[in-house]
Amino acid sequence: MDCFKFSISENELVAMPSGALWWPAKSILCVSDLHFGKSNRLARMGQSWIPPYENQDTLLRLETDLDSTNAKKIICLGDSFDDNEASQSVPSDELLWITKMQAGRKWIWISGNHDPSPKNLGGSFLNSLEIEKLNFQHIASAEDRFEISGHYHPKIRIIIKGQSFTKRCFLVDENRVILPAYGTYTGGLYCNRDPLRSIMQQKAIALMTGKEIYPIPISKAN
Repeated sequence: MDCFKFSISENELVAMPSGALWWPAKSILCVSDLHFGKSNRLARMGQSWIPPYENQDTLLRLETDLDSTNAKKIICLGDSFDDNEASQSVPSDELLWITKMQAGRKWIWISGNHDPSPKNLGGSFLNSLEIEKLNFQHIASAEDRFEISGHYHPKIRIIIKGQSFTKRCFLVDENRVILPAYGTYTGGLYCNRDPLRSIMQQKAIALMTGKEIYPIPISKAN
């Protein structure tokens, strides 16, 4: 299936193959962990050099999702930038690209652990946001409430006909959704290991991303 529909607190949500979460009733597109500027941060710290094209690739996929959904509001669930300096040194062409995508939309930046400071990039900057009993925040909490979060970059590994496949995934149970990292240069944590296994309920499912969405019980992940 191309997308996967499910409900949290009586709200129908749609997991998209790209890793974005779509809320049709509210015309909200939600993404997490864009990590713009990761290549720049690594170069600044002298740790590694990787081709500095992750921003363009991530922006292109985001633009495609915005066009396909015609979303009126976008929520970026934190760690949109790899650090605060990255948010202050966006190349002019990429800044213009973001500005064009923001036009006519309500754009909300949620604070993350990599980028806790406000950004001068248009839109609103919040620590968290509640809409229709759904709490949008960067990191899942232990509270008994309905949450949409990111932070952990969940991924899943499965074996098919002797071949091992690892993909980014959504994690979904009755109370919460943890989004996969949307950014191009991001690693991840396996969904069936702690802390993710402890956070999610026993019957939680992973929604493996790719060309299509594949629902898999976390208990069946390798």
